[in-house]
Parts: sequence; structure tokens; C-alpha cells
Amino acid sequence: MNDAFHDVAHLGHVELLTPEFDKSLWFFTELLAMREVGRDGDSVYLHAWDDYEHHTIKLTASPTSGVGKVALRAASEAALQRRVAAIEASGHGIGWHDGGPGLGPTYAFTDPDGHPMDIYFESEWHVPTAESRPALKNQADRFPGTGVNARRLDHVNFLAADVALNGSFVAESLGGRATEQIRLNSGKLGAQWFTFTNKSYDLVYSEDWTGSNGRLHHIAFATDTREDILKAADIFLENGIHIESGPHKHAIQQTFFLYVYEPGGNRIEFCNSGARMILAPDWKTVEWTETDRAKGQAWGMKTIETFHTHGTPPVAVPAH
Repeated sequence: MNDAFHDVAHLGHVELLTPEFDKSLWFFTELLAMREVGRDGDSVYLHAWDDYEHHTIKLTASPTSGVGKVALRAASEAALQRRVAAIEASGHGIGWHDGGPGLGPTYAFTDPDGHPMDIYFESEWHVPTAESRPALKNQADRFPGTGVNARRLDHVNFLAADVALNGSFVAESLGGRATEQIRLNSGKLGAQWFTFTNKSYDLVYSEDWTGSNGRLHHIAFATDTREDILKAADIFLENGIHIESGPHKHAIQQTFFLYVYEPGGNRIEFCNSGARMILAPDWKTVEWTETDRAKGQAWGMKTIETFHTHGTPPVAVPAH
């Protein structure tokens, strides 16, 4: 196992860019039941009900869609310093800065594809208001009981021009462990799923066949049950939200899923992996072939074409 494994505690939060700020804010607060916990200029900070940290999403008004930044929390101050040293040695470091609301010293960097990222350790825990105080003291906030009830941020899937190059960076500089991957007939990696803990995955890289850099495939939120995802599909249907694919079950990682486009154009997934975890310390990366993938998802549904073409920010799609 990589000696750096567990130096990253988990995915912290995501800054999401939207050209439809008011509509996107409505989507996250009214449909996903996230609570606003702060504002700063063109940004609003949103909190999912069982996230122990200050915020889950930083939603920022922008001329285009996409991801502004993805932040990781280190497991300790010592782990933070080790990862910063490794990032700087890779040549992808940028430098220290004030992490913003709820965060201590934060180190900025990019992956080889150019996605902006942060890593930090000091973190302010969420303090519920009198109105949002939960009945159970081991819960971050009151269960909303409305809309989709997105519990927490689950994972981020980046598009990348070179999956293998970015995967090597995640393994060597961040301590990620590849749990599953797709090997194309050409021998290239088509996608790779990484975990920092015992979750099946936290960060994914998928080939951007447009050849672009720094784009987002999707961000995902965890739900308590599969039934929450079925209800979410009806909620999105009634509210005019584009449902791209699902509900269904992935073959890779066996995640029950639903994909939609929020009003700003970013793809959002709602996922439930059941009780599946990676407990084996000597886990061997599961590899899928193009032949495997041609069979479709776990129960036979074929992957929709837009799953391979839609990313944010949008770019001109080359003709096949």
C-alpha cells in the first residue's frame, strides 16, 4: 500500500461555477435542501445536513459553468505538510493562502490537467442555529425532511486529457489508491477511480475526448437509501430539471445513481453504494475492458451518449 494512504482524510468541499446563479441557488436550497451559511461577494456557502464542516458547496456566479476549486482535508497537520512537500516536488504547487470561511491555512495547487485544488487541515465545525439544531447530538444539522435531502458530498469526477498522468499524480502526491479503472483497447486508461479512505471512491478521472483541460464531469451527493434517489427523480421531473440518466445501477463500483443537470449546466449525481466499502489493505485494482463496458450498466441499460460528451465548462464537441 502507498505509504501516503490516509494522509488525505476526505473530500472537503467544492466551488461550483454557474452562469445562472439564482436558479442554481434555488436548485441547491429548495430541491436538495441545503442551507445557506454565508455569503461573500458573488458567492454563497451552502451546507448539506450531515456535513460536519462549515460548508459543502461554494456556489459562485460566473460567465460559464464548471468547477472553481476542489478542496481536500488532510488527516493531520503533519499529513498536510507531507502532502504539500510532495505536491511541491511534483511541480504543481501554487502556494499558501487564507482558505476562507471555516478554514485555516490552505495550500493551493493544480493537478496535471489544470484543475484548481486546495488542501488544508484546520477546519471549523458546523454550528447549527436554534432552528436547525438536530434532535440527535451525533448529527451535524437537523434532517430537512424536504426535497432530495442530500446528506453529504460524496465524490468528484474530473474530465482529463490524460487519465494516467493525473492518476499517477493522485497516487504519488496525494496518496490516493486506485480501486477500479477502464482500460481501452488502445492500452490507454479511459477512467480511474481513487479512494483516500475505505470508501470505494472519492475522486475520479475520466478521459475528455475533446482533448480539453480542467473540465468537470460531475459532482455527486450521497443519499441515505436507493429509495431517496427514486423520489429525487420524481422531484426533478415535477420541477423541470433535466434528467440525463437513471435511476439505475452502475457496474463499476455498483453505485445506484441518478444524473441531472442543475440550471447552470453542471452535471450532478445522486448516489448510494449501499454498504460497499474497500476494507482489504491489499486491494487489487479492478480493471474493466471496452468489451465489459459495451454491456452497459449493471442491469443492462446502455450508457447514454451525452455521458461521454457533456462536461463543464462547455467546449465545441469534435465530430466523430
